[in-house]
Amino acid sequence: MDTILIKNLTVRNVTGVDSWQRLKSQPVVISVWLYTDITAAGDTDHVTNSIHYGHVTKGITKLAETNTFASLEALAHAVVRLCCVHFGAQRTKVSVEQPKALLHAAASGVQLARAREDFEDDAIVETSGTVSQLGVEDMVFVKDLRLHTIIGVNPWEREEKQIVVVNLTIYPGAKKEGDDDKPSYHLRTLVRTLTRYIETSGFKTLEAFAVAVARVALEKCHVNKIRVRLEKPSAILFADASGMEVTRDQHWLRKVLEEERVAGRAVHAHASLLTNQQSAKDIPPDYDHTSYLAIGTNIGNRVENIYEALERLESQAQCIVTDTSFLYETPPMYYTEQPAFLNAVCKVATKLAPQDLLKALKDIEATMGRKESFRNAPRPIDLDILFYDNLVMETETLTIPHASIQEREFVLYPLCDVAKGVEHPRLYKTCGQLLSQLLKVKAESDQGIAKIDKVVPLRKDLQKWAKQTYIMGILNTTPDSFSDGGSYVDVDAACKAAKAMADQGADLIDIGGMSTRPGADDTFDEAEEIRRVVPVIEQLRAQGFDLPISIDTFRASVAEAALAAGADMINDISGGTRDPRMLEVMARAKVPVCLMHMRGDAKTMMSKENTTYADNDVLTVVAQDLYAIMQRAIDAGVARWNIILDPGLGFAKTAAQDFVLLRHLDQLVAEDALLEGFPLLMGPSRKKFIGKTTGVDNPDQRSYGTAAAVAASIAGKANILRVHDVRPMWEVARIADAVWRPQDDAEKSQ
Repeated sequence: MDTILIKNLTVRNVTGVDSWQRLKSQPVVISVWLYTDITAAGDTDHVTNSIHYGHVTKGITKLAETNTFASLEALAHAVVRLCCVHFGAQRTKVSVEQPKALLHAAASGVQLARAREDFEDDAIVETSGTVSQLGVEDMVFVKDLRLHTIIGVNPWEREEKQIVVVNLTIYPGAKKEGDDDKPSYHLRTLVRTLTRYIETSGFKTLEAFAVAVARVALEKCHVNKIRVRLEKPSAILFADASGMEVTRDQHWLRKVLEEERVAGRAVHAHASLLTNQQSAKDIPPDYDHTSYLAIGTNIGNRVENIYEALERLESQAQCIVTDTSFLYETPPMYYTEQPAFLNAVCKVATKLAPQDLLKALKDIEATMGRKESFRNAPRPIDLDILFYDNLVMETETLTIPHASIQEREFVLYPLCDVAKGVEHPRLYKTCGQLLSQLLKVKAESDQGIAKIDKVVPLRKDLQKWAKQTYIMGILNTTPDSFSDGGSYVDVDAACKAAKAMADQGADLIDIGGMSTRPGADDTFDEAEEIRRVVPVIEQLRAQGFDLPISIDTFRASVAEAALAAGADMINDISGGTRDPRMLEVMARAKVPVCLMHMRGDAKTMMSKENTTYADNDVLTVVAQDLYAIMQRAIDAGVARWNIILDPGLGFAKTAAQDFVLLRHLDQLVAEDALLEGFPLLMGPSRKKFIGKTTGVDNPDQRSYGTAAAVAASIAGKANILRVHDVRPMWEVARIADAVWRPQDDAEKSQ
């Protein structure tokens, strides 16, 4: 088949937005290959026997400059149809690119090919190319994206960033059975995501660099197949560049993930507890839509309102709640003369169509007492659809995505907890990018960034995580704890100690009836553990003791008995893995829970097997394990806002590993980390790693070492410190807070 070519035809067109996201006319460069038989024209030398490239050029120019297109893909489809249907080409390939589409790239564009048989109906504008099978060759590309990063093995290359030139080719039609079925990111979002990754990376080899970039595109941006070419222009003095090109697809990613999973199981003794656990909620096959819903309340018992709304979503709205955000107390917006709101976001699976879901949400609002009033008035509950699958729709009663997502901090904060990487299908930014952009705009505005507090409902109040570091006093009613065993087995003595800790500044008390020191017996009868803790809790409450009480146990029956007696929180050293009923109890109780990382039990946790971590990287493995533990809790119905995480100092960790965790603690919950945003509880008090380092054998005399560990924990973003010596550690916390958590900064952030 012969080819007629039109190369680099430049037209003016409004095709989406420019690099500054303005809807303006901009240059578009079009190249077209028309496949046809030119034999007749070649024999007769008459252009009328061929496709006249001059006519084609005029047709494409008129099409492009007299129409507005939502995307380059839409323009490319229109050009292909024009060439195949109007001009009669048997097959057409078109490349459409915008030189000014991206700030740091020479151009971005699309290339696609279709045949005449793909347009069985002349009215068809866009076709997937399945008839001709040419659709699998469609590609989206980015040319010469110039970024700065650390790359190279030489010492001087490790000191200064250099330019790398990135060329990307994405194959959206290369989808195979078993591939990720999530919609891939829009090109702008993909480039933003890869740019951020590349400019904060520091690879030594182009090989590892290229593979890592491809993996981010596949795993985080959900592309089906990608070719990545990286070039270092400054690498070779007498050459333009050195480079590397790799092509990877979802099949490769699945293979890599499976290899990592298998390797992880071999290393982590407790991995089977995590990977083999079934989700507590079975989602029927017809609940095949995913929606993100905003929940707000500022009248009545706000916490109970939110829980009731979640329950009604499942009982009367044909939804299954699969995830929840953290909880935020936010100032009212628009109409400001009203109480503060409590805001959250939940992710649901539903069988309802969008309009039916909206009606169900309105019915819940009415059932819970919301009445017709002026716009943005106070309300006991407010339920809004933020996203519904990847749908874009607009009717008189419903707009999806929600029209005001991008202007509301009180929506974006909780939305980012559960959907930070989800792309807004109309704005082509992830939720995380929308929040980052909004905060920059608000910081420059007259009103500034709103004061939004991440909170946890604890006992009768909302505790603000940014306000201070909270001190948890340890009360062991055991005969054999490593430090204070036998001191508080008497109920009166235990109550007296709890009150003394309250007077010394404790914010909550952690009561435990089982020693979990290395070598302790943690298999004795549950009734004995209940006998040790419940009378203390009951007597404290009977005497008017009003501080929150945490029950330190991994047994569900003990937790239930303690909560019934007046406890307000569950502190489980096993992270809910040792008792199969524990997560169910946690979810049903709707109280804060601390999930700790450990391996084995009290007798085995310090074995060589349990203190050996993959690649000698205790920080990464603990983060991955805690993420799996947290995810199991959420799957079981525990609200994200009730989850506190503890990396487990001294539990299946050597002294050196404890110090690694302390040294890099903030990385566990840093931006874009697996555990981003989760509050941390740390329990360094009188631990063995302190004694080993200081030479102080008697745990009761390790207060100075504990003080240093407490300060290090606060520097690492810990939110709760579990300690024996309340008053001294309270004073340490106040000074450390003044250094690392000053209130003027806390009021500006989470």
